[in-house]
Amino acid sequence: MKLADNKATLSFSNGSPSVEMPVYQGSLGPDVIDIRKLYAQTGKFTYDPGFLSTAACQSAITYIDGDKGELLYRGYPIEELATGCDFLETCHLLLYGELPNAEGKKKFSRLVSMHTMVNEQMQFFLRGFRRDAHPMAIMTGLVGALSAFYHDSTDINNPQHRDISAIRLIAKMPTLVAMAYKYTVGQPYMYPRNDLSYAGNFLHMMFATPCEDYKVSPVLERAVDRIFTLHADHEQNASTSTVRLCGSSGTNPFAAIAAGVACLWGPAHGGANEACLNMLEDIQKMGGVSKVGEFMEKVKDKNSGVKLMGFGHRVYKNYDPRAKLMQETCKEVLAELGLENDPLFKLAMALEKIALEDEYFVSRKLYPNVDFYSGIVQRAIGIPVPLFTAVFALARTVGWIAQLNEMIGDPEYKIGRPRQLFTGSVRREVQPLAKR
Repeated sequence: MKLADNKATLSFSNGSPSVEMPVYQGSLGPDVIDIRKLYAQTGKFTYDPGFLSTAACQSAITYIDGDKGELLYRGYPIEELATGCDFLETCHLLLYGELPNAEGKKKFSRLVSMHTMVNEQMQFFLRGFRRDAHPMAIMTGLVGALSAFYHDSTDINNPQHRDISAIRLIAKMPTLVAMAYKYTVGQPYMYPRNDLSYAGNFLHMMFATPCEDYKVSPVLERAVDRIFTLHADHEQNASTSTVRLCGSSGTNPFAAIAAGVACLWGPAHGGANEACLNMLEDIQKMGGVSKVGEFMEKVKDKNSGVKLMGFGHRVYKNYDPRAKLMQETCKEVLAELGLENDPLFKLAMALEKIALEDEYFVSRKLYPNVDFYSGIVQRAIGIPVPLFTAVFALARTVGWIAQLNEMIGDPEYKIGRPRQLFTGSVRREVQPLAKR
């Protein structure tokens, strides 16, 4: 970042002296006002619930322009990466800053493949969970437990440790998600296969059994790879900020990523595609496409308590660029599986049509987001609804690691310590028990 030509001046109406603060420019996006010395100079904090106007770090990884509907990984548009690169190429880009050449891609893919197995003891760890446990509850435990199995790479101040833990996490997350799924359905775990692609290996571990051969569909393989790429990183969202805050304490990478998994579980974040599909199924139970208009009228009524899931985004005030790509993938998958007349997809199209034409939704810029379609795709592939967020966590792991490593390498990084506006009781004396 570089200093801007102008400075910001904070003045007070009570006669306190004004304070000048430097302004910095990034390569893209809004300028930022540096308030690091504000408390020392004025004795005051800023107040910004949700951190909507606060830059907590400087980053060179992902850039979002919500007004334009633009998403860039290291400068590359998501549309180009999702159509011209596979997920592991995207991982290389996020981790190391550049797309690999042919030899680099082969070497990186091989490195990841060599770390896909997990310690056999993880199977016994899994048995401690109930069979009907939510996959995200299982994943939070499994990822956190990795530090107990791979404690030779837990020193975040050691670059080699950070590198090997990054590869281990990217490689093992599909194995853990598939194990969590197999455990809940009572099927035997399938070991990873190094001859398959990253996405193909995940599908094989998910749906193969020892009874017969499982052939990975190229269409489904490409769809899963695209889901991973579209979810790989998304700037300073809640789970990424959680990973950074957790990691700022010096904890090991596995613990920091486990914290990200726990944060992602929330329905307002990673659980949104699960909530979206549940909404579509509720409309289907009401009567399907014929009830879409009635449902949307309820959405408009603030007193109805009915929410429209899968539309709108905290950052994007335009069409989510990932949504269009996911819509194309959705059509390809349904065609491949002979599900073009899938009732939930028809419902989704009817909802989208109303949302893009009705003034109520248009004026509020409630466009479909990536969650709107990704849930339908995963359901069509055979991934159960409770596992959707775990798949999201699998994809986002590389972004979390890239952000964590960037933070550790930043000479300005400090342990996170947000401030507060205290509104509780002023100092008071404890009364004896008999007088309370």
